[in-house]
Amino acid sequence: MLLMSALATSPSGRKIGLATLGLLVGATASAAVWHFGWSRSGFAHLAQATPHWVAVSIVIFMAASLSSTVGFAFSAIAAAMIFHFVSDTVEAVKIMMVASIAIQAYCVAGMWRTISLRACAPFLIGGVATMPAGIYLLLCLRPQAYIVAMGLALALYGAYMLIRQPPSIKRGGAFTDVAVGALGGITGPLAAFPGAFVTIWCGMRGWDKVAQRSVFQPYILILQVLTLGTLSLVSGRSVFNGDLIAYALPGVAGAWLGLQVFQKLSDLQFQRLVNLALIVSGIALALK
Repeated sequence: MLLMSALATSPSGRKIGLATLGLLVGATASAAVWHFGWSRSGFAHLAQATPHWVAVSIVIFMAASLSSTVGFAFSAIAAAMIFHFVSDTVEAVKIMMVASIAIQAYCVAGMWRTISLRACAPFLIGGVATMPAGIYLLLCLRPQAYIVAMGLALALYGAYMLIRQPPSIKRGGAFTDVAVGALGGITGPLAAFPGAFVTIWCGMRGWDKVAQRSVFQPYILILQVLTLGTLSLVSGRSVFNGDLIAYALPGVAGAWLGLQVFQKLSDLQFQRLVNLALIVSGIALALK
């Protein structure tokens, strides 16, 4: 009931909110069905018959449309299905990062008048400092247990925030911002999800929807560019080839659609959808 009243601030806003809610729930259900049943069902031959790039492009477009409404969670939503098409973990992460970088770049370009690099700087300092640790964990360990734990924590937090008043922290300090950004530096390479903790922290500060995205959107973009470049150097495989860059196109198309929805949301609707996206992305991570 709290969710529905939050979405019902206007007739058009209610329709937009309900449509986005339906898509988010549908994405979660699809990911669960895919994970638990698709590869073991009689329809497996359909997945094999579908051209690899077509299937991945469709997943990218759908995930981009959903994630661009709130500004994050693309990789978490897309990964549940992309990992079924791409067996190489590093290659799958690079595909998601190429698409995500295109999505974030498009969104940042659309919001460039409100971007505050000064406010974003402490988060970036922390993220860049811990990024090598995240890359090491990706290449040298099997982080399944960590990713599942992170996914469950995000889903529980998002659900909790839907049924209570979000905490509002007026003063955080640069040190706290650096520490929050440092967490994203680890989860970025490890789970292709650098924005989770920064997004939660921006919401806890009580900022409006534009102020929040003006901080975590460039943070995600810059950190993903650096991570992707470092992964290319470490793995010895260049990411700048037509096969990978082509995945940016469905990402940008989905980002355009998502931004249209974002512009029509109220701050309260946006915060509720952020919590829903945390639930969806948490479940998707747990299903990896």
